[in-house]
Amino acid sequence: MDQQTRAVDIGKANIGIGVVYRGKLTAPAPDSVAEHDQVSEVYHIIDGSATLVTGPDIADEKRRPSTLQTVREFNGPGNSGSTIRNGVTHELKAGDVIVIPAGTGHWFTKIDDHIRYVMVRIDPDKVVPLKDEAASQAYLKSPAQGKGKKWGELLP
Repeated sequence: MDQQTRAVDIGKANIGIGVVYRGKLTAPAPDSVAEHDQVSEVYHIIDGSATLVTGPDIADEKRRPSTLQTVREFNGPGNSGSTIRNGVTHELKAGDVIVIPAGTGHWFTKIDDHIRYVMVRIDPDKVVPLKDEAASQAYLKSPAQGKGKKWGELLP
Protein backbone atom coordinates (compact mmCIF):
# COMPACT_ATOMS: atom_id res chain seq x y z
CA MET A 1 0.00 0.00 0.00
CA ASP A 2 1.41 3.32 -1.13
CA GLN A 3 1.14 6.29 1.24
CA GLN A 4 2.91 9.21 -0.38
CA THR A 5 2.70 11.73 2.41
CA ARG A 6 4.36 14.75 0.84
CA ALA A 7 5.27 16.08 -2.58
CA VAL A 8 7.27 19.29 -2.55
CA ASP A 9 8.88 21.62 -5.06
CA ILE A 10 12.65 21.74 -4.53
CA GLY A 11 13.34 24.17 -7.37
CA LYS A 12 14.07 22.36 -10.61
CA ALA A 13 12.16 19.21 -9.56
CA ASN A 14 9.41 17.94 -7.31
CA ILE A 15 10.15 15.28 -4.70
CA GLY A 16 7.54 12.92 -3.26
CA ILE A 17 8.18 10.98 -0.06
CA GLY A 18 6.16 8.34 1.72
CA VAL A 19 6.17 5.00 3.48
CA VAL A 20 5.07 1.85 1.68
CA TYR A 21 3.96 -1.37 3.36
CA ARG A 22 3.41 -4.54 1.34
CA GLY A 23 2.23 -7.81 2.84
CA LYS A 24 3.31 -11.37 2.04
CA LEU A 25 3.44 -12.28 -1.64
CA THR A 26 4.19 -15.88 -2.62
CA ALA A 27 3.86 -15.32 -6.37
CA PRO A 28 3.75 -12.16 -8.48
CA ALA A 29 0.35 -10.56 -8.98
CA PRO A 30 -0.87 -10.60 -12.60
CA ASP A 31 0.25 -7.63 -14.70
CA SER A 32 2.04 -6.10 -11.70
CA VAL A 33 5.16 -4.82 -13.47
CA ALA A 34 5.31 -1.03 -13.17
CA GLU A 35 7.28 1.51 -15.20
CA HIS A 36 7.17 5.29 -14.84
CA ASP A 37 8.13 7.42 -17.85
CA GLN A 38 9.42 10.48 -16.01
CA VAL A 39 9.58 9.70 -12.29
CA SER A 40 12.50 7.86 -10.66
CA GLU A 41 12.12 6.08 -7.31
CA VAL A 42 14.49 5.35 -4.43
CA TYR A 43 13.52 2.72 -1.84
CA HIS A 44 15.19 2.52 1.59
CA ILE A 45 14.10 -0.73 3.22
CA ILE A 46 13.06 -0.28 6.87
CA ASP A 47 12.10 -3.86 7.67
CA GLY A 48 11.07 -7.11 6.04
CA SER A 49 12.45 -8.68 2.87
CA ALA A 50 11.45 -9.19 -0.74
CA THR A 51 12.59 -10.05 -4.23
CA LEU A 52 12.41 -7.18 -6.71
CA VAL A 53 13.17 -7.59 -10.41
CA THR A 54 14.16 -4.56 -12.51
CA GLY A 55 14.81 -4.06 -16.21
CA PRO A 56 13.67 -2.26 -19.35
CA ASP A 57 12.24 -5.21 -21.33
CA ILE A 58 8.61 -5.49 -20.18
CA ALA A 59 6.44 -8.28 -21.61
CA ASP A 60 2.82 -7.52 -22.57
CA GLU A 61 3.44 -3.82 -21.99
CA LYS A 62 0.26 -1.73 -21.65
CA ARG A 63 -0.17 1.99 -21.09
CA ARG A 64 -1.62 2.76 -17.67
CA PRO A 65 -4.82 4.82 -17.95
CA SER A 66 -4.32 8.49 -17.12
CA THR A 67 -7.42 8.30 -14.91
CA LEU A 68 -5.75 6.00 -12.33
CA GLN A 69 -5.06 7.67 -8.98
CA THR A 70 -1.49 6.34 -9.00
CA VAL A 71 -0.86 8.00 -12.38
CA ARG A 72 -2.54 11.30 -11.45
CA GLU A 73 -1.20 11.71 -7.90
CA PHE A 74 1.87 9.54 -7.30
CA ASN A 75 4.10 8.48 -10.18
CA GLY A 76 2.85 10.00 -13.44
CA PRO A 77 2.42 8.35 -16.82
CA GLY A 78 3.88 4.93 -17.48
CA ASN A 79 3.21 1.32 -18.35
CA SER A 80 2.40 -2.00 -16.77
CA GLY A 81 3.18 -5.51 -17.93
CA SER A 82 3.18 -9.19 -17.07
CA THR A 83 6.90 -9.87 -16.55
CA ILE A 84 10.38 -8.46 -17.12
CA ARG A 85 12.54 -10.31 -19.64
CA ASN A 86 16.23 -10.71 -18.70
CA GLY A 87 15.73 -8.59 -15.58
CA VAL A 88 18.09 -8.10 -12.67
CA THR A 89 16.97 -9.76 -9.42
CA HIS A 90 17.47 -7.85 -6.16
CA GLU A 91 17.07 -9.59 -2.78
CA LEU A 92 16.04 -6.68 -0.55
CA LYS A 93 16.33 -6.59 3.25
CA ALA A 94 16.39 -3.98 6.02
CA GLY A 95 19.01 -1.32 5.40
CA ASP A 96 19.18 -1.80 1.63
CA VAL A 97 18.69 1.09 -0.79
CA ILE A 98 17.70 0.64 -4.43
CA VAL A 99 17.40 3.32 -7.11
CA ILE A 100 14.91 2.73 -9.92
CA PRO A 101 15.50 5.22 -12.75
CA ALA A 102 12.57 6.52 -14.79
CA GLY A 103 11.79 4.15 -17.67
CA THR A 104 12.86 1.05 -15.71
CA GLY A 105 10.36 -1.73 -15.09
CA HIS A 106 10.15 -2.94 -11.50
CA TRP A 107 8.27 -5.90 -10.10
CA PHE A 108 7.97 -7.54 -6.70
CA THR A 109 8.00 -11.28 -7.40
CA LYS A 110 8.10 -12.42 -3.75
CA ILE A 111 7.64 -10.84 -0.33
CA ASP A 112 8.63 -13.17 2.51
CA ASP A 113 6.30 -11.87 5.24
CA HIS A 114 6.15 -8.13 4.58
CA ILE A 115 8.31 -5.27 3.44
CA ARG A 116 8.21 -1.66 4.60
CA TYR A 117 10.24 1.04 2.93
CA VAL A 118 10.65 4.77 2.65
CA MET A 119 10.07 5.76 -0.96
CA VAL A 120 11.43 8.92 -2.51
CA ARG A 121 10.09 9.87 -5.95
CA ILE A 122 12.15 12.27 -8.06
CA ASP A 123 9.95 14.15 -10.53
CA PRO A 124 12.18 16.46 -12.64
CA ASP A 125 9.37 17.33 -15.07
CA LYS A 126 6.87 18.10 -12.28
CA VAL A 127 4.22 15.76 -13.73
CA VAL A 128 2.80 14.86 -10.30
CA PRO A 129 0.98 17.52 -8.25
CA LEU A 130 2.35 18.84 -4.97
CA LYS A 131 0.89 17.48 -1.73
CA ASP A 132 1.05 19.61 1.42
CA GLU A 133 0.31 18.55 5.00
CA ALA A 134 -3.44 19.24 4.69
CA ALA A 135 -3.70 17.18 1.49
CA SER A 136 -1.69 14.39 3.10
CA GLN A 137 -3.97 14.30 6.15
CA ALA A 138 -7.07 14.26 3.95
CA TYR A 139 -5.62 11.40 1.88
CA LEU A 140 -4.70 9.34 4.96
CA LYS A 141 -8.23 9.78 6.34
CA SER A 142 -9.92 8.84 3.05
CA PRO A 143 -11.24 5.31 2.41
CA ALA A 144 -8.63 2.93 1.00
CA GLN A 145 -9.81 1.53 -2.31
CA GLY A 146 -11.36 -1.87 -1.69
CA LYS A 147 -9.83 -2.23 1.79
CA GLY A 148 -12.75 -1.17 4.02
CA LYS A 149 -10.36 1.01 6.07
CA LYS A 150 -8.77 4.40 5.82
CA TRP A 151 -5.25 4.62 4.33
CA GLY A 152 -3.78 5.68 7.67
CA GLU A 153 -5.17 2.51 9.34
CA LEU A 154 -3.52 0.04 6.97
CA LEU A 155 0.04 0.16 8.24
CA PRO A 156 0.64 -2.28 11.09
